[in-house]
Amino acid sequence: MDTNYLENNYLTLVGKVTGEKKFSHEIYGERFYIFNLSIPRLSGNSDIIPITVSERLIKEDTLQEGKKLLIKGQFRSYNSYENEKNRLILTVFAKDIMEVEEKNEEEETDFIKKDTITNEVVLVGYICKKPIYRQTPFGREISDLLLAVNRAYNKSDYIPCIAWGRNARFCQNLEVGSQVKVVGRVQSRTYEKKHEDGSVETRVAYEVSVGSLEVIEENEPQKEVEEQSKEAV
Repeated sequence: MDTNYLENNYLTLVGKVTGEKKFSHEIYGERFYIFNLSIPRLSGNSDIIPITVSERLIKEDTLQEGKKLLIKGQFRSYNSYENEKNRLILTVFAKDIMEVEEKNEEEETDFIKKDTITNEVVLVGYICKKPIYRQTPFGREISDLLLAVNRAYNKSDYIPCIAWGRNARFCQNLEVGSQVKVVGRVQSRTYEKKHEDGSVETRVAYEVSVGSLEVIEENEPQKEVEEQSKEAV
């Protein structure tokens, strides 16, 4: 079965460049850079999302601080080995970048409040770990999911997702191997990692906040998916 890799993993982001771009890696003579995009929420806060982009898609001034950009691409993951430990790293892989005309503050607020897409991701993948359902001290329902999304050349991206309320209750009954379609937004959040020596490190996690979720087909747990998920965590 052929997979359309643009249909099972695609996103649209609109935000402003924050910080400076950094060299990421080079493949067959093509250099890739990484930079952060600040995407406003309706709450007034912002998500700071890492973007990986080829040198072919950027001009000299494209990634200047404060430049407003529209990014189209995919949400991807890769494994990083640090101190003999495996860590899942997430980034947006840009396939297209466009500069967006600046608006004044009032127009910008209206732009965000309207149904204009500034942060949307669509994923079609397989549940590769049993969802974890929990409730906060204030009674808010949450489910954590790990989605395996197929990519070309027999690769997969492992995308953490978080569902709320009714979606969270629904997700707690999903079995490993279930194929689902998720529509949501990419978000960033900080958390504290406590080490064995007692030190505390502040880290940033990236995930998809689920807006809607549907089961495409229900499968028996797939051995291949289970084996791949072990490599991802």
